[in-house]
Amino acid sequence: MVDDRSTSQPVVRSGGVDLATEVVDGREPALLWLGGFRSDMTGGKAEHLAAWGQDAGQRVVRFDYRGHGASPGQFEDFTITDWLADAAAVDDALCPDRTIAVGSSMGGWIALLLARQRLAQGRPFAGMVLIAPAADFTERLMWPSLPEEMQEAIRTEGFALLPSDYGDPYPITRQLFEDGRKHLLYDTGPIETACPVHILQGVRDEPVPYQHTLELMEHLASDEVTLTLVKDGDHRLSRDEDLARLVAAVESVTARAG
Repeated sequence: MVDDRSTSQPVVRSGGVDLATEVVDGREPALLWLGGFRSDMTGGKAEHLAAWGQDAGQRVVRFDYRGHGASPGQFEDFTITDWLADAAAVDDALCPDRTIAVGSSMGGWIALLLARQRLAQGRPFAGMVLIAPAADFTERLMWPSLPEEMQEAIRTEGFALLPSDYGDPYPITRQLFEDGRKHLLYDTGPIETACPVHILQGVRDEPVPYQHTLELMEHLASDEVTLTLVKDGDHRLSRDEDLARLVAAVESVTARAG
């Protein structure tokens, strides 16, 4: 666990509400944790990264998107646009100098979208570490996997309840898919980040198949990208050996960022 004496919970507002945040004080570049779909900043990988940052003296910034974890709102009321805005607000407020984005699953998509925004502003990320990055997942991964009757319910009724391996079924909405189409990356040509990128991907990952990440690699062709395929790794990549790989990837990208 992270020592509360070395952390703070600064207020960051996004969409008219205060987001839940947790910051480990330390040197730059700051590590900005971007969590996954329906996950929060108390997950194993996020906690491990924060504890490592505390031991290493590295600044680590975590937060919960609206509708996630300790942040306000109902999950089904928000979309990729909202969660990207939350990430941008936290980045602007709590990562004043250089930033290394560490994005898990949906957080990998958010990281790539935020990288595009920052690059347009002339302030690219110092580096990126992506864990099973689920870029374009609403359109390419989630929608095709839904049974036809569930797709029809979303089209006609506006939502459907999706079974979860991690608890009760949860609502997915038509607006989630419609909004996701505004942020698709795979169909827009090369994805530019202008920074070193390290991707960790499990070969046994079912929600985000490794082939999806190989396609992402093709779109990142102009960037300095390292891919670590974990042959027996699943989507979570939360075993001790996986957490060690995460820290090694962060250290490598940090060293390359200078």
